[in-house]
Amino acid sequence: MLKKLLPLYLLPIILIAGEENELKAGQKIFDETCSACHIEILDKKTALDTFQTLKAPPMNEVAQQLKSNIIIKDDDDDVHRAVVIAFIKDYIKYPELAKTMCNPGAVDKFGVMPSQKTQLNEDDINTIATWLYDRYEGVDFQ
Repeated sequence: MLKKLLPLYLLPIILIAGEENELKAGQKIFDETCSACHIEILDKKTALDTFQTLKAPPMNEVAQQLKSNIIIKDDDDDVHRAVVIAFIKDYIKYPELAKTMCNPGAVDKFGVMPSQKTQLNEDDINTIATWLYDRYEGVDFQ
């Protein structure tokens, strides 16, 4: 009986380890690619004070804009997460002004992000899109 229950006890440990590995993989992609333009996290005051020196919006602002601007009728967090991640994956490959959710001042300053479809493979795009959502869960740009 214990042998049959052991996998059930290990499941939470396996899931937590998987989430941590996924976040680490996303962090690595951010560090190697995205950080060339984006700062990982800034508070609003610092972002405004250094606005002229930034190359792109800080990632915590990007995450907050996406999460607050992508609205679904269903109030299901898992559905919202899936929709936002799908949007991020598409935007990474096919960015365009019509899809931009940044503040107008940010768009004027930074323009539209260049496509990363030749910089990142499909697995990397999936990983960084998931990281962008999960890394900033509960982190506000304020």
